[in-house]
Amino acid sequence: MAPVTIVCWKWASARSRSTFGPETVNVLRAMVRRHYRQDVRFICVTDDTAGLDAGVEVLPDWHDFVDLPSPHGGTNPSCYRRLRMFHPDAAQWFGERFAWMDLDSVVCGDLGPILDRPEAFVSYGDTNPRPGSHYNGSLMLLTAGARGQVWERFNPTTSPREALRGGCWGSDQGWISYCLGPGEKKWGKVDGVYSFRNHLQGVRTLPENARLVIFHGRHNPWDADVQRKYPWIRQHWRRETEVAA
Repeated sequence: MAPVTIVCWKWASARSRSTFGPETVNVLRAMVRRHYRQDVRFICVTDDTAGLDAGVEVLPDWHDFVDLPSPHGGTNPSCYRRLRMFHPDAAQWFGERFAWMDLDSVVCGDLGPILDRPEAFVSYGDTNPRPGSHYNGSLMLLTAGARGQVWERFNPTTSPREALRGGCWGSDQGWISYCLGPGEKKWGKVDGVYSFRNHLQGVRTLPENARLVIFHGRHNPWDADVQRKYPWIRQHWRRETEVAA
C-alpha cells in the first residue's frame, strides 16, 4: 500500500466564521505525528506561508471556483476548490494515496485504523440527517484518480443547484454526495471518528475508542472557552510531538 499523504487547506474567506492561522496547521501536523506510526508527507494548500513549520510542505492554491458561493447562501462556507483532489492528475501534486483533514480537527488516538484502509475512497459520513447528505468533507481518503467523475462532471453553473435539488447539504461535500450517491465506505463512531457538535458537545470525557474529533460547525478546538470546558481538547490539541503521559 502506498504511503499516505496528509493534505489540509488554508484560505481566508469572508464567509467563514472561523480564523485559521498558521498554528492550526502546525498543531494538526503535530497531532498526526503523535498518533500515526508511519512517516507521512504533510501538505498545506495555501497562498499564505507565514508561520508554518519547516516540515509543512506548501502547495499554492489553484483558486478553483473561489468565487462560487455555497448554494445555501449567507455565511455558509464555500469549499469547491477542494474538488481538485478528485482531478485525474492528483497524484502529481498529492501522491498516490492521500487523506485530507479539516484544520478544526482533534486527533486523539491511533490513526492507523483510519488511514490504513484499502478502499479507493472513504469518507466521514452520517453527520447530516438530510437523506442525500451522504458524506462530510472534513475527512476523506482517496487513491489518486479514483472517483474522477467528481471533478470531470462538475459544472460551476449547474452542479451546485443539482446537488441542492437532490437534498445534498454543503458546497463541495454536497456535490460529492450527489455525484457519487450512497454506497461508498464511511467512517463513523464505530471507527472512533466523532462529530463534536453531534456527539460530544456537553461530554467532558472522550469515548474510549475516540481517534479523531471533527469540529464542523461554530465551535473550534482552539477557542479558549471551549478548551476551558473540555479538558480533553487541551490534552490533545497542542503542538508538542510526543504523546502525553
